[in-house]
Amino acid sequence: MTTHVSEPGRRENTHSSGWLVFAAVIMLFSGIMTLLGGISAIAEDDVFIATRNYVYELDLTAWGWIHLILGIVIALTGLALFTGATWARVVGVGLAGLSMIANFMWLPYTPGWALLFIALDALIIWGLCVAPRPERV
Repeated sequence: MTTHVSEPGRRENTHSSGWLVFAAVIMLFSGIMTLLGGISAIAEDDVFIATRNYVYELDLTAWGWIHLILGIVIALTGLALFTGATWARVVGVGLAGLSMIANFMWLPYTPGWALLFIALDALIIWGLCVAPRPERV
């Protein structure tokens, strides 16, 4: 965390931790891409392939709505992370975990895309957990 010394003994924070900014950017990107994937599923686009012989079968439109809502909430939380709010870090870890579960369930439809976002969600959780705590002045 970069600090600025204005008076002897007094420290002011000039910007957030690099890890927090990293997690916020990845979370914003992940939220927007999840939102777009949800819109595509709702429109029943030809991007998604219907698969057979899986243990679970999902309604593509229903999962599209879930991804749309999840994407919006993830993107908004990513924006809130830029303020350094502690609640956004906690909510961000929870949302990234939910996104990992949702993308695991999404594997039969877009395996490469789902694996990419599972990895991005792991990076988000890691970035939010290793970022230093805000200093109290």
